[in-house]
Amino acid sequence: MKIFARLLLKFLCLVAFSLSAAPAPRPNILLILADDLGFSDLGCYGSSIATPNLDRLAAGGLRFTQFYNAARCCPTRAALLTGLYPHQAGVGHMLQPWRPPSYSNGLGEHTATIAELLRDAGYRTYHVGKWHVGGVGGNLTPDKPGARNHPMNRGFDRAYGSGGGGNYFALTPLYLDRENLKPGEHFYATDAFSEHAVKFLEEHGRGQKEKPFFLHLCYTAPHFPLHAKPADIAKYRGKFAHGWDAERERRFARQKELGLFPREAKLSPRDPMAKEWSSLPAAERAEWDLRMAVHAAMIDCMDQGIGRVLDTVRKLGAEQNTLVLFLSDNGASAEFLDSWPNPGRGHQPGSEAGTRESHKCLEVGWANAANTPFREHKMWDHEAGISTQLIESWPAGLVGQASRLPAGAFVREPGHVIDLQPTFLELAGAKYPGQFKEHALTPLPGKSLFPALQGKPL
Repeated sequence: MKIFARLLLKFLCLVAFSLSAAPAPRPNILLILADDLGFSDLGCYGSSIATPNLDRLAAGGLRFTQFYNAARCCPTRAALLTGLYPHQAGVGHMLQPWRPPSYSNGLGEHTATIAELLRDAGYRTYHVGKWHVGGVGGNLTPDKPGARNHPMNRGFDRAYGSGGGGNYFALTPLYLDRENLKPGEHFYATDAFSEHAVKFLEEHGRGQKEKPFFLHLCYTAPHFPLHAKPADIAKYRGKFAHGWDAERERRFARQKELGLFPREAKLSPRDPMAKEWSSLPAAERAEWDLRMAVHAAMIDCMDQGIGRVLDTVRKLGAEQNTLVLFLSDNGASAEFLDSWPNPGRGHQPGSEAGTRESHKCLEVGWANAANTPFREHKMWDHEAGISTQLIESWPAGLVGQASRLPAGAFVREPGHVIDLQPTFLELAGAKYPGQFKEHALTPLPGKSLFPALQGKPL
């Protein structure tokens, strides 16, 4: 009897071990992309801006210290979606057909998006927010000129959003699937994107729950123009009166405390185009404090929306097996764009930064602080242009199971946006084909990041 009991106990232990060691089913994938976010603009990367939802995600997951994009919105999005370098994808710069196929007005024929390949692998696919790789607007059926690169013609089952951003209170173009929309009286782009991400997830839970989902949520925040809701701005008025020089020092000290950089690391000099804060007159300092308050408010609002999306994932019962990734398309922007009376990029004289009539930018002093500790900014191939946060969370697949890294750890292996497609294909059990829709595909130059997520070298 004792021998039988011991054998039974051994058998149950083996069963329990095999269950705990069994790989998780194919994960849902929630890929969140910010726009013009500085490397240090999140709490978990060094700032004092309130980003509790992303900070929680980082505390329960992993943070990369050396992850890279393509320094500007269109090239990064093209590379991320296709797994190819921007010139291979057809978007070497923005969307001007200067010299096809490398410099064209959209994704090239020899590309396949993450959504196209995951949908073929059985995923339900959703795009929300900024697209900016060609073919924007509603009413674009596949037979119309420019339609080939509409999100719904590149693998997404549902799509809500816009092309390249603009006025947060009156965004155009704006579309839902293939129909053009007009923003309502109380429209604010960041909230609209969060709300539609929630709607698509709820719709998925009602009618498509048997399928894994891929949701690509692309905020325009905190890209210029600096637009935010009054209540969010009020939280930060006066919080940056100490100026960009002191802010860089504070953020860098916090980054060292977090372990992002070694204690002996040195902060890069202030950008040579930025003035010393103490040299500015009081009225000018007050205006700059307001601009940074609006920038912070935009990030805060985005984090609030991400919290609502994550709550929806939890309500679907999908939290444990959803791979969540957050990153930015490039570093903070030092651009100054005011072409009044052009209503698209013009600051109406007398309007206050943050309002719908305004068109203010962060500019070089605050961009330098947002990109702490790096040099230069968006559009440059220096670290501040190409470095991004990457936060990753997947409770069922990594933390406490296959990963050698504890929750909240840093991944110090370098990665690039071209590595995301091979990572997702591996996790979905799919392969990158040699041909897609009667076109030969350019081979993928990237590598799966899955070993790095497990704490192994790439």
